Amino acid sequence: MQKSLTTFILAFVAGLLGAWAYQQLFLPDLLLAGHQGSNAEITSHQVNNFTESTNAPPSRAVGNTPVSFVEASERSTESVVFIKNFSGTDYRRYSMFDYFFGPQGGSPQRVSTGSGVIFSEDGYIITNNHVVEDAETLEVIHHKKTYKAKLIGTDPNTDIAVLKIDAAGLPAIKKGSSRDLQIGEWVIAVGNPFNLTSTVTAGIVSAKERQINILGGDFPLESFIQTDAAINPGNSGGALVNVKGELVGINTAILSRTGTYTGYGFAVPVDIAAKIANDLINFGEVQKAIPGVGTEEITPEIAEKMSIESLDGVIVNHIIRNGAAEKAGIKIGDVIIGIDDTDIKGKGSFEEVLSYHYPGDQVTLHYLRDNQQKSARITLQNLHGGTGIIEKEFYSSALLGAKLEAVNTVDKDRYEIDYGVKIMALTRGYLSELGLGNGFILTMVNGEPAEEPEEIGTFLEEYSGRLVLEGITPRGRVFRQSYSVR
Repeated sequence: MQKSLTTFILAFVAGLLGAWAYQQLFLPDLLLAGHQGSNAEITSHQVNNFTESTNAPPSRAVGNTPVSFVEASERSTESVVFIKNFSGTDYRRYSMFDYFFGPQGGSPQRVSTGSGVIFSEDGYIITNNHVVEDAETLEVIHHKKTYKAKLIGTDPNTDIAVLKIDAAGLPAIKKGSSRDLQIGEWVIAVGNPFNLTSTVTAGIVSAKERQINILGGDFPLESFIQTDAAINPGNSGGALVNVKGELVGINTAILSRTGTYTGYGFAVPVDIAAKIANDLINFGEVQKAIPGVGTEEITPEIAEKMSIESLDGVIVNHIIRNGAAEKAGIKIGDVIIGIDDTDIKGKGSFEEVLSYHYPGDQVTLHYLRDNQQKSARITLQNLHGGTGIIEKEFYSSALLGAKLEAVNTVDKDRYEIDYGVKIMALTRGYLSELGLGNGFILTMVNGEPAEEPEEIGTFLEEYSGRLVLEGITPRGRVFRQSYSVR
């Protein structure tokens, strides 16, 4: 009994001593994290929640004054809209993005929802391609007012789309800079998760130039801003803003096993999104500038095999025939480490830097060959191999259920063909009934070369009899099939 009492007393005294030490050594620092002392000096290594060093950029908090999201929220929520996508009854249409905007109600018509950002006062709105995908009718709701929306253009390569509504004097969001955005900087996600309008969540930028391999298109461009601001179904197409309320990204995806937020959200950088949007508005087509190379990330295994000293940069694994890189003497195995004054860390930064340029722009590629640094001046080309602006040219047919467009330089090089007509935006119609898929390239029709989309489209619409189609599947397989057409 006496031994137990002695043990109890010793434990009690030890507890008192521990509490005293905790109060003397740790409690003052914890209080400084949330309270501004009159003489407190916060140095660069004493960064606590909502505080930072006094020489930090102006977009962050100064001293230990708490960051306020009120002004940023007020500025940005006015510019975020609610989007409804009304489509047909094809319930087989599912994609990896479906958890952002699931079907609503029990109507035979499919209704999906998402968010958008007012890009200009006269009614242009940026959103995600997957928010408006396969839409028959689009509606935009702003301040409880509903507008019919026109789809101006989409870019599956970046998952960006642009809508237009008939309105004026709208509160266009102020554009910030994603290139100046820093890891650790506060950001706010604004959108309509679970159909709740104008919802804001806060977090920080946890990474940049992220590639998560979710985008489609022929030339997927992934250089995502990663954030821990909560992004949930309905946030797609909404705004990611800094503490000034300036747009820095378009919320696009979440990394989740459940379909709802579990810690990682991804946004298209605003500098990329704005360039894509302006191209779609002004030209109807994204003006992609290509250097004429295919690249891949440097892994530790590749670095060891090729005796590369650093994992920074991208390895050239393909040279496009008659492309800019071939003309400049770039070879397979070269390691591109910079474009002009920008260092290339990986495939994300490589694609992002190129996305800011137009065909005809000249850039300097800095690269390593046998660990020796070299440079080459190249002129970036468009998708047809030229250097000028190209406009979208395609033949759209409701009867065929598709858009037809001429193959570009990259496809010609990839499949080693000189011409072809590519099937795009395939829906229910004549071509799908023939068993042709999205991305299929027609090379011959009844023994004649398939070169002009409109010529091929009108021929298929009107032809009856024995039809022989030749082409290439998206996986590169040669196809030949005959049909009896009435």
